[in-house]
Amino acid sequence: MLKIILLASLCLIVSLIITPILIKVAKKFNITDKPNNRKVHLNPIPTLGGLAIFVSFIIGLLILQPTEEYHLSIVIGSLIIVALGIFDDKYDLSPRVKFITQIMVASLVVFWGGLQIEFINLPFGGEIDFGFVSPIITILWIVGVTNAINLIDGLDGLAAGVSSIALITIAGMAIIMGDIYVTTMALILFFSTLGFLRYNFHPAKIFMGDTGALFLGYMISVLALLGFKNITFFSFVIPIFILGVPISDTLIAMARRFINGQPMSKPDSSHLHHRLLKSGFTHKQTVLVIYTLSAMFSSAAILFSMTTVWGSFLIFFVVLFVVQVLIENLELISSQYKPLTNLYRAIRHKP
Repeated sequence: MLKIILLASLCLIVSLIITPILIKVAKKFNITDKPNNRKVHLNPIPTLGGLAIFVSFIIGLLILQPTEEYHLSIVIGSLIIVALGIFDDKYDLSPRVKFITQIMVASLVVFWGGLQIEFINLPFGGEIDFGFVSPIITILWIVGVTNAINLIDGLDGLAAGVSSIALITIAGMAIIMGDIYVTTMALILFFSTLGFLRYNFHPAKIFMGDTGALFLGYMISVLALLGFKNITFFSFVIPIFILGVPISDTLIAMARRFINGQPMSKPDSSHLHHRLLKSGFTHKQTVLVIYTLSAMFSSAAILFSMTTVWGSFLIFFVVLFVVQVLIENLELISSQYKPLTNLYRAIRHKP
């Protein structure tokens, strides 16, 4: 295991070397993210950072050569996702084109690679067999997490940092479970992302673009599935906790757009990082707050895997309570949606 960690850490050096080169290339060919009313940066920023993560990742694969029955389909899927991201960064593809391509990639991993969530065991006995909807559930998970990471990529170092926390948590839990493949893949990706983060943290010298965000989202979704498929109901909740920040932000955005009568694909400025900025936090403080939230979710996931059934229930409801408090205090859905606050006021003023 120590050998795997040491060899995977070489990806950190590779990423640290490649990223400055890509900054110069992006500037030369004017591949930059231009400022607009939704973005917080004021000047064009190079956007080839995702390639630095991907190239470092591929070099890591060549060094460690992990093997698993799903491996080839996962790698081919990553190549397609990165190509999609490059075209999107360059030509600004429509949401429909991106969504269809993501479904195709997820279907490749599911139907050719054979990766599926087939069933879960219930905490008090019995199991739920997903049967013919198993492929659909798996595809929705991959596409959902892929887009969730992409949606939080709105501040310097945010998506890279949150992804790094998720990856090191997945790697740690894979080590505990003795899963060499997931450990290797997660560590390669973690060190590749960490090297990029050196240049992406505020003030960013380069962005990962959709190339990096889609690639990280895709890989994290697949690795989370590999580590926790076909197990108990509560274990199935673990990857959801590990990805608590991007998943909750995505679900809240969907609820917000539904309530406000907006198209699901229409971007807005009410995501978690936007609301924290509007609440008075600085750019760097906002990123660090979300890092802390991500670490808390990951810690909850680890505790979840070690506690009893009733302890799991307690952790689950505490996390839901914290999320609800954040939603209401930051007005992530609307200024009127405050059921907990209204309940507290009603109890406090009850005669």
